[in-house]
Amino acid sequence: MNKSAKIQSQKNGANSQTLQTMRKVEPYIWLLPSIILMCCMIMIPIVNVFRASVTEITKVGVYKEFNGLANYASILKEQTFWNTLQNTLIWTVVVVGVSTVFGFILALVLNVEFKGRKFVRALIVFPWATALIIQSVVWKYIINADYGALNALLYNLGIIDKYVNWTATPGAFFAWECFIGIFVTIPFVTFCVLSGLQSIDTSLYEACDMDGANFFQKLFKVTLPLVMPSLTVSTVLNIIYVFNSFPIVWTISKGDPADQTHTLVTYLYDLSFSNGKFGEAAAVSVIGFVILAVCASIYMIMTLRAERED
Repeated sequence: MNKSAKIQSQKNGANSQTLQTMRKVEPYIWLLPSIILMCCMIMIPIVNVFRASVTEITKVGVYKEFNGLANYASILKEQTFWNTLQNTLIWTVVVVGVSTVFGFILALVLNVEFKGRKFVRALIVFPWATALIIQSVVWKYIINADYGALNALLYNLGIIDKYVNWTATPGAFFAWECFIGIFVTIPFVTFCVLSGLQSIDTSLYEACDMDGANFFQKLFKVTLPLVMPSLTVSTVLNIIYVFNSFPIVWTISKGDPADQTHTLVTYLYDLSFSNGKFGEAAAVSVIGFVILAVCASIYMIMTLRAERED
């Protein structure tokens, strides 16, 4: 091999190595804008909240000095915080659990061919597509004790003989908030599950029919295992959305009466903007963040483990 051929071979080898390196680096280059955006919009605020939770902050928002866990100690000794934490867990479990069950059932119905199915699908997505604050205001009007649409409807139908105070107790207030949360969450679960159902090969059901499988056998042996990835995504996102949901609780009750219907999100908002306790509010935010991260991680690990076992 002459000298020029050797040089050309070396150049080709160098070019090939450079090309391989570029192929390895290319995905990270495409991901770089997203990484920068996440750092600016997510990581930096999270770090600032953690910093605020261990800092003494004045009512005008001035950071003074590091105070260790004083903000956490102040919050943890308040009975209102523990009531709020209990409300938050009940709110999340009830709304996510009930909406997942009904959303799954509704998805099964909408996956069947029937006349007017497109119209029904469009109708069901409406509550989810409408802004939560608008839905909350509408429902607050519906359940109003003096001029609410629910009382007017039941009275005109002769079901009640006088207007009923639907939110007479804190429990009734909170129950209505859970109901509204379920109502606006069901469409999201429905369409997540429906997307998974439509990806299932119909030949699997035909094979089950040939083997004489009944509805529940097909449901638990075919449908549920194959739709589980979609159901997992919807459940994890639901846990995050519902846990952090602010408009419904704040619009309906603002935590009243006597701070008994707060969730963590409305409680920290009330602490910071109504009482000027920014450090304590940041501590509540961190506690909520940790709880949410742990719950979501446990659910994902359990789901992935179950899929591997299958």
